[in-house]
Amino acid sequence: MDEIRHLQDQIEKFSEEREWSQFHTGKDLSMALQIEASELLEAFLWKGEDEVNLGKVREELADVINYALLIASKYNLDVKEIVEEKLKINARKYPVDKAKGTAKKYDEL
Repeated sequence: MDEIRHLQDQIEKFSEEREWSQFHTGKDLSMALQIEASELLEAFLWKGEDEVNLGKVREELADVINYALLIASKYNLDVKEIVEEKLKINARKYPVDKAKGTAKKYDEL
């Protein structure tokens, strides 16, 4: 079993044991993901790189990943497959010869 699927199974089991799956609509999972992403962002607010609390970053990033994996599970999405597909799309939008060293969006390259 791949590691991502193993993580998804652990997260699903955790939710099922608490009977939380009944609350896991796509909308609510997406909203929870956004809230956790905002909490991750807050860990960096008004801080220099050396002031960031890595414990807080780890905790909030784990929450973001948990919700993302729950969404993938809910819709039977293969995480490896969809990430690889997106990388291919981004590689076409951001070819190395044009995008290297720049933060410009693809339509500005």
